[in-house]
Amino acid sequence: MKRRSFISSLGLLTAGWVLTPFSPAKAFIGADKKVKGAVLAKGKGLKDVIVSDGYSVVATDESGKYEMELHPNAVAIFVSTPAGYAFHHEKGLSRHYKMVQDINPRKAINFELEPLPTDDTDHQFIIWADPQVKHEKDVQRMMAESVPDVQKFVQAANGALLHGITVGDLVWDNHDLFPSYNAAVEKMGIPFFQCIGNHDMDYNKGGDDMSDDTFQQHYGPTWYSFNRGKAHYVVMDDVRYLGKDREYDGYISEEQLTWLQKDLSFVPNDRLVIVCVHIPVHNEVKNSDALYAVLKGRNVHIMSGHTHYHRNVIKNDIFEHNHGTVCGAWWTGPICGDGTPSGYGVYSVKGTELSWYYQSTGKEADHQVSIYVQDQDAASKKLQVNVWNYDPAWTVECWVDGAKHNDFKQEKGFDALAVALYEGPELPKPRGFAEPKKTDHLFHAVIPASAKQVKVIALDRFGKKYSAEYNA
Repeated sequence: MKRRSFISSLGLLTAGWVLTPFSPAKAFIGADKKVKGAVLAKGKGLKDVIVSDGYSVVATDESGKYEMELHPNAVAIFVSTPAGYAFHHEKGLSRHYKMVQDINPRKAINFELEPLPTDDTDHQFIIWADPQVKHEKDVQRMMAESVPDVQKFVQAANGALLHGITVGDLVWDNHDLFPSYNAAVEKMGIPFFQCIGNHDMDYNKGGDDMSDDTFQQHYGPTWYSFNRGKAHYVVMDDVRYLGKDREYDGYISEEQLTWLQKDLSFVPNDRLVIVCVHIPVHNEVKNSDALYAVLKGRNVHIMSGHTHYHRNVIKNDIFEHNHGTVCGAWWTGPICGDGTPSGYGVYSVKGTELSWYYQSTGKEADHQVSIYVQDQDAASKKLQVNVWNYDPAWTVECWVDGAKHNDFKQEKGFDALAVALYEGPELPKPRGFAEPKKTDHLFHAVIPASAKQVKVIALDRFGKKYSAEYNA
């Protein structure tokens, strides 16, 4: 939803101009023109459904009708799907929008919704971060490992309401592979919403206002909202392209913040709000304070990716989940740089309460802890435990040969397996740039060299107990 420009034609059209893939509204209708339409279900109008062009935000009237003046820079009109209605999608890809270039402003722009057959107060969603396929070998691994894992999860859900959100870097600069990502979504069998990442942008076409064209061609607007039950979901673009090759920073545009404030004005304060972005807000978005100000006082969880490690952060009373990636360390091994297994986040919504766990690809849901034991000297060994989904509400205990080990401490450091797999310019092959990343979800102890059994018990914030064992 950004400003686009004209490019001159080669004389094929008598008008003398041809439009770029996603030109703004001003290219199609005059500034004084309004667009009108309705939101319907089974032919009847729906009241108080939110419709937006990314700038204006309006609610439908008692007959389901809406009217707005289309912003000159808008490229799409979208409906914020209300609770109780199915997500409109095409082979799993969300299609909650109509591109401006495809509409006739002289005709009504209607959205038809389908009521859900069951109550959606309780539902689940998954967060995919950075599938980031570069070539066909990456695609093959995604299809052979990641997709079947989600299929297994969906099958076990036994018809429960599920949807997915990918928080950016669907591909790795190779936009010809968007259809491969789309095929993965179709096979997973649940509706998916997409968030733009830095590797999903067009480079060297201009500034930030030109960088979303190809992504929008496949997936529509780069900021929008939708609802399910008592949860309000927001997808935003926090990647600002700086106009040169791969240069970018984390920043949320003023137009998005203004839109978000309008969007939330229609959302009761007691609702759960899920904000999805690519670049983590807590430490990499330059104007994070502006976003926190808009969200202040609400029950908010932020979902992000980008870093290829997993971290839970609470800042400004907002819980941010910075996810480990689908691709791990760029499809070179089974873990991310911090030792977090390749995988995705699983979230359960019950009313306005949220619970979660991290699903490691190819593992059972209770795989939440890893143990590494290394020789230190003749009398002792070093124990390292990685609890990748750790946050301050967890407790982690260690037992050695049946006795509780009291000198077991959380320490920041490097995961031992990540060091073995990724440290140095020659590893991993063929992507030697991947390196171990320091993390604070590690626990350390020194144990006797004679120890025969180590057992670690981790209790998460929801009272769920996980364990892992080492046996000499």
